Amino acid sequence: MPDSSQLQAPLDAALVLVAGTRATARIEETRASIILDVSGLAPEEHDPLEARVRAAALSVLGIETVRIALTSQRTRRVSIAVASGKGGVGKSTVSANLAIGLKARGRRVGLVDADIYGPSQPRLMRVEGSKPTARDKVLQPVPTPYGVPLLSMGQLVAADQAIAWRGPMAAGALGQLVDANWGDADTLVLDLPPGTGDVQLTMIQKHRPAGAVIVSTPQDLALIDARRAIDLFQKAGIPIIGLIENMAGYACPHCGEVSDPFGQGGAEGAARELGIPFLGRIPLDIAIRTGSDAGLPPAAGNGPEGAAFAPIADAVARWIETEGR
Repeated sequence: MPDSSQLQAPLDAALVLVAGTRATARIEETRASIILDVSGLAPEEHDPLEARVRAAALSVLGIETVRIALTSQRTRRVSIAVASGKGGVGKSTVSANLAIGLKARGRRVGLVDADIYGPSQPRLMRVEGSKPTARDKVLQPVPTPYGVPLLSMGQLVAADQAIAWRGPMAAGALGQLVDANWGDADTLVLDLPPGTGDVQLTMIQKHRPAGAVIVSTPQDLALIDARRAIDLFQKAGIPIIGLIENMAGYACPHCGEVSDPFGQGGAEGAARELGIPFLGRIPLDIAIRTGSDAGLPPAAGNGPEGAAFAPIADAVARWIETEGR
């Protein structure tokens, strides 16, 4: 049997074939200890690469056991919170389309459905029924058809199961979602629950976002609550990236006449009054609703219903580049 020094060269050659420069090895008698760099790889790529490296090492005559340690260089990650003062304003739809829009603009994006009590991202991102795995007690995000990995409480409990948790349990669940193995993601979009409660406070204290996007409808009642959300982030010293007006104007599919069931321009006026950027309007469009229900976010397609999300994604991407570092 060759000694360890004679095994090193054929082992290095075998590893180069399957892992390039990602793997470095050291041999002690018949045992190979390998450090495998998985920086820049998606979580779902780790296990297959590790299996190929292990098989390559064991193919070298004289090596009987293999130990592999995975390592990665930590990517500096920017978290963007998408928040609203009240429910029913389309915050989750905005979050999903913003995440997809940021990916289209070159960001490596992960999506956290932090709406612990009302998770909807598995349906919006077309991965209902998917379950994340855990590795060394760390959750592995679920890949989606849109290239944006996702973690959501909706993937961990049955769809019709009530999540009746007190604040500390919800905060603990949020920590597991945010501190997951996001691989090389440089941006996390955080879909927060409505309001200004425990989850928002935990996010600010323990997982501080770089900035916040606020979503509101044009109506006065929604804007009152949106102002509360803005005030919470401002008091915590978290920059407001801007305000989005959702459900702004309805075009009749039969006659084309535009009406404003929730009012018009209220969010833009509030942004001007508060001195924060206005990011844009998203219409009350049945195509957005049907696409979202079917797991086909408009920002992922080329239809006109996705056009409203493009300038919003442009503005947030610019903010990340200039302010979010």
